[in-house]
Amino acid sequence: MNTYLILKWLHILSSVLMVGTGLGSAFYMFFANRSGSVPAQAVVSRLVVRADWWFTTPTVILQPLTGFALAHMAGWPMSTPWLALSMGLFVLTGACWLPVVWLQIRMAAMAAQAQRDGVPLPPSYARYQRRWERLGYPAFVAMVAVFYLMVNKPALAFWPFA
Repeated sequence: MNTYLILKWLHILSSVLMVGTGLGSAFYMFFANRSGSVPAQAVVSRLVVRADWWFTTPTVILQPLTGFALAHMAGWPMSTPWLALSMGLFVLTGACWLPVVWLQIRMAAMAAQAQRDGVPLPPSYARYQRRWERLGYPAFVAMVAVFYLMVNKPALAFWPFA
């Protein structure tokens, strides 16, 4: 197996882990938050934070490293429209994800404290939950678009820099 194929495999695998972990975490957090069960919210939010550290963070680092290497090896200039748009969408996703990580950490701490104290979650938890969801939707849509761009490599006639 050559270097290009190894990098491509790592790039694909890390993208699946990144988006899959994000979607799975969002699914469980979304429904745990709607359950009204503080113990469920405490457990799920703690595990979502852990999943971000264990899976999402390494893949967020690996994605651009392998992507830049693959583009270079394949002779794709970074200004290639589908590639430039993919990078922009990846940055947009990261701009949504960073505050989501902070929100998740805060939500996990609030849920753990409420569970320990045997009290309901504070009102700020619901505000953080709404922000968390509002940031998650565009991030997920952007990553779906990146998958489309990476697979199809469209010409993008509308691209203003072509």
